[in-house]
Amino acid sequence: MRIGIDLGGTKIEGIGLANDGTVKEKVRVDTPADSYSGTVEAVCGVIEKLRSSNQFSVGVGTPGALAFPSELMKNSNSVCLNGQPLKKDIETRLGFEICLENDANCFTLSEAHYGAAREEHSVFGVIIGTGCGGGVVIDKQLLTGPNSIAGEWGHNSIPTSVRDLIQDDRVCYCGKVNCNETVLSGRGLQQSFRELTEKDLSAVAIADLARNEDADAIACIDLYAKQLARCLSTIINVVDPYMIVLGGGLSNISALYELVPRYLEGQVFTDEIQTKMAAPSFGDASGALGAACLWSIP
Repeated sequence: MRIGIDLGGTKIEGIGLANDGTVKEKVRVDTPADSYSGTVEAVCGVIEKLRSSNQFSVGVGTPGALAFPSELMKNSNSVCLNGQPLKKDIETRLGFEICLENDANCFTLSEAHYGAAREEHSVFGVIIGTGCGGGVVIDKQLLTGPNSIAGEWGHNSIPTSVRDLIQDDRVCYCGKVNCNETVLSGRGLQQSFRELTEKDLSAVAIADLARNEDADAIACIDLYAKQLARCLSTIINVVDPYMIVLGGGLSNISALYELVPRYLEGQVFTDEIQTKMAAPSFGDASGALGAACLWSIP
């Protein structure tokens, strides 16, 4: 049995995954708001509820990532985790080793093992929602790297071709200017809509208006697809994945799967782009499923 935990800002979900990919059990609890010690205890409580034998492994997917060599959490939008030794504290509380990875990596693993990219040699998983992140999986194995940041394209600078598609420079919360996240996150979509119309609407509202054939919203989604395609072209030129799978709230915008491949043409260093693009196969269980996949099948 492989246990996977998705540690989110509002809920903690755990699953028990059999080696054939079947979810045997699921547990969900609320995340203790703004309490680090409470969060550690809640995660361990979910693991203990799912532990049904002496032969099991535990993987945890979390917002943010471990900084090395300190192994303290960084860049988490669940801010109580930042600067804390989350992996070590969970292991100390449980008394055994766990795997812990960024939630975008876990999303990509779930799609590579059991989802849209299960037949593909390599996949780049994209998170476009509250933030912007990514992960790379090759032959079912997660690529991390010595800095544990492989795939983290959200805080790369946008290409100059994307700068031409926004009115003003955008300051990111990380302190840099014009990160991919400032354009491709939900907040980025909102700002683009504001620049086009001088109206303030949420990303969800913009997508809803576009589905209802509102001209301004349709124009904004079309612009967003161009921005996303130009940012993804840099990934294709460097990683050349067989498939890109979109995840996060903005991946629900169905028009992207037609528009983005069209706007990739002329942006990638090849005559005919072979990289496929797909919607995610799983709902909110994806993070827990991918976390369970952090351990190889014994």
